Amino acid sequence: MNIAIIGGGAAGFFAAFSVREHHPDAVITIYEKSDKLLSKVKISGGGRCNVTHACFKPSQLSKFYPRGEKQLKKAFSQFNTNHTVEWFLSRGVELKAEADNRMFPVTDNSQTIIDCFLREAQLKKITILQKSPITKILAKGEVYELQLKTKSVDVDKVIVATGGSPKIRGFEWLSELGHQIITPVPSLFTFNMPNEAIKKLMGLVAEYATVRIQGSKLQYTGPLLVTHWGMSGPAILKLSAWGARLLNDCDYQFKVQVNWVSANNEEEVLKIIKDCQLNYHKRKIVNQNPFSIPNRLWLFLLDKVGIGSENIWADFSKKSRNRLVNTIFNDVYEVSGKTTFKEEFVTSGGVSLADVDIKTMQSRVCKNMYFAGEVIDIDGITGGFNFQAAWTTGFIAGKLID
Repeated sequence: MNIAIIGGGAAGFFAAFSVREHHPDAVITIYEKSDKLLSKVKISGGGRCNVTHACFKPSQLSKFYPRGEKQLKKAFSQFNTNHTVEWFLSRGVELKAEADNRMFPVTDNSQTIIDCFLREAQLKKITILQKSPITKILAKGEVYELQLKTKSVDVDKVIVATGGSPKIRGFEWLSELGHQIITPVPSLFTFNMPNEAIKKLMGLVAEYATVRIQGSKLQYTGPLLVTHWGMSGPAILKLSAWGARLLNDCDYQFKVQVNWVSANNEEEVLKIIKDCQLNYHKRKIVNQNPFSIPNRLWLFLLDKVGIGSENIWADFSKKSRNRLVNTIFNDVYEVSGKTTFKEEFVTSGGVSLADVDIKTMQSRVCKNMYFAGEVIDIDGITGGFNFQAAWTTGFIAGKLID
């Protein structure tokens, strides 16, 4: 069997390893259009590579995918986090779980993963061709002709692992073969707030913020990072993934409501403030932060509702108290635009899941063509989930290609 794998990223490499494991006599070639291999692996997790997430039950793991949950629930029965950890460990790469369940190599260096993959590719005699873009694919009966710039190659099977594309034209060649393409829109992006004063707190992290898209049911709780352009951090990124299509439809012009302390209701916040009034009535309000939020944020919120540096709890009016409660529990900010990091972009969209048999990853449109990774309309929230989907789909495609 002569197998072409299009794409030298995470899913492409893992598919190649799976092919070799399950079809030892296959001829395997990875075609990468650029001069870089595993570029997302390199930069993931701030250069540490967030390999997967410490969620070991397939039914729970699938819930972290805004697109593809139902399909991945089945796929994870074949290859999941347990298998990922075991796969790397058997090749001398130990993974560790951090407090938020993200998993990294113990070296905290993405080069560890890259070196492992390149070593594995060499051991498994997988040919890797860089600067080798496929310009066109032609179906010739049950085989495919791959057209490169200077030559053409006939292969028996193709695994497409080209990753996501921010523009639909990146999928045109698959559309020409008859596949339905779900228009790609950004997922995992930060919120720009050009007109909001909170930007002056850049670098500040609120550990337990609940953020909600106003006018929707979408909300997420987690760390929120204030940046010089607006808001980021896990709570924002995860919210952007679940709301990818909704926020695209409103052209990224919307409002968010922030519960800075993740209280269940305003009564909880009110009780804490009343206790402060009772116990610290002669002290300055600015000096008595009763919440688990940074002091810089406490001072910002006080200033926002008109409480000065000399005000004491004893002089705290009911009207001011109610304004503060509402601001802590239900602070509103206007978002105008987004920021995506081009090297790390994740998209919602790609080859429609209706056109892919998730049990084998084979195209329902083109026999002997398989898919792996973000080229399919599958994406996860931040935290190692997109890599886990790459390992899983790559493993299945490589195993069941025949």
